Amino acid sequence: MQKSEYFPSNTHSVFLGYVLWIFGFIGAHRFYYGRTFTGTVYFFTLGLLGIGWVIDLFLIPSMDRKADMTYVAGPIDYSVSWLLLTFLGVLGVHRFYMGKFLTGLLYLCTGGLLGVGLLYDLITLNEQISEIHSR
Repeated sequence: MQKSEYFPSNTHSVFLGYVLWIFGFIGAHRFYYGRTFTGTVYFFTLGLLGIGWVIDLFLIPSMDRKADMTYVAGPIDYSVSWLLLTFLGVLGVHRFYMGKFLTGLLYLCTGGLLGVGLLYDLITLNEQISEIHSR
């Protein structure tokens, strides 16, 4: 089925968006919905000193709709990948889940490449998954 503006695939979850919003002061929910620039800003400013974090409570449904229209659905679940990255990323579990076994082992042995790899994956995970689905 083709991705359509009228019938978007359900690639992201509003529920998980709110779960990650709890960690929103580090931008987790913004990264999840593919808003990497503002996610990075939140990461370094603690959610715009908490103000942006509170406002996002009301913006999550629209961020979810936009992410559903942007990313390609497929066998790798975006929400599972994000949960694994958020809570087990330093062990590379999300990379094993995506079938990237070599880099998963590298993350496992280096603590997510000492955190730099984790920041890279926060910024690019949606695109990595979408690229795998497009193949």
